[in-house]
Amino acid sequence: MDSQHRAAGLSEEPRGTVGIYGWRKRCLYLLIVVLVAVVIVNLSLTLWLLKVMQFSSEGMGRLKVVEDGLQLRGRAMVLDALVASTIRSRPGVPISVDSSHNFSMSARDHLGRTVSRLLLGSDHFECLARGFRVTDPKGEVLFSATKGEVEIGAESLRVTGGVVFEGSVQTPVVRAESGFDLKLESPTRSLHVKAPQGIALESRAGDISASCLTDMKLRSIAGTVRLEAANVFLPGLREAGKGGAPSGRASQDVYQLCACANGRVFLAQPDAVCAADSDVCR
Repeated sequence: MDSQHRAAGLSEEPRGTVGIYGWRKRCLYLLIVVLVAVVIVNLSLTLWLLKVMQFSSEGMGRLKVVEDGLQLRGRAMVLDALVASTIRSRPGVPISVDSSHNFSMSARDHLGRTVSRLLLGSDHFECLARGFRVTDPKGEVLFSATKGEVEIGAESLRVTGGVVFEGSVQTPVVRAESGFDLKLESPTRSLHVKAPQGIALESRAGDISASCLTDMKLRSIAGTVRLEAANVFLPGLREAGKGGAPSGRASQDVYQLCACANGRVFLAQPDAVCAADSDVCR
């Protein structure tokens, strides 16, 4: 009975409740409202950015992710270095690269060292490489340059102005433009023209002149020197017995052509002996 009375007494006592009341409850509700507002703002900004940047499952705006890389439709501005293995345009659309100061491309080896470099500056163009080659669509070499030689594979090389060569030049033909003169000149040194078989100097519509300060020599080692022309003029030859050039009188139009032992040619009177003193043959 006592136990029943004690149980009944306990059941009649007031029961206590557990919870958050008062200002704590209001602060909790306020915090929840602020968090919900922040989440809504973040979600709205995210959706706005996705719409503005045109994000999709294929890429971002005009930049799309394709099977073998990235595809860009339109213009791209690179603020720093661009590293890529291949850059190409769409079929039928040209590609252009524009830079405000200079444009450079570099190729590196497996150790990171620069082996080739192409620099397009504001007033110059530089190419750093072991060799430089220009080919046509068929793969034939049009221009090739290395440290040892420069090769021009075109049929002809056209130079509108003058050109200066510090070394030797090997070519089958040297020809001037139609209507212009051809001049080969060495201002301070000698000029050598060599060929294993023959050298031809031809002027089809004009004269060929050669002048020098001292001696002009025509020498043939195993052949002869031939002068083939209807008229051969040798003005200024010395005349034996006169000590100088012929007087050029009207009655004196014919002379003898004589030669000294050393090969010097001189003139003599037509009725005189073909002989001269040491002054003429010296």
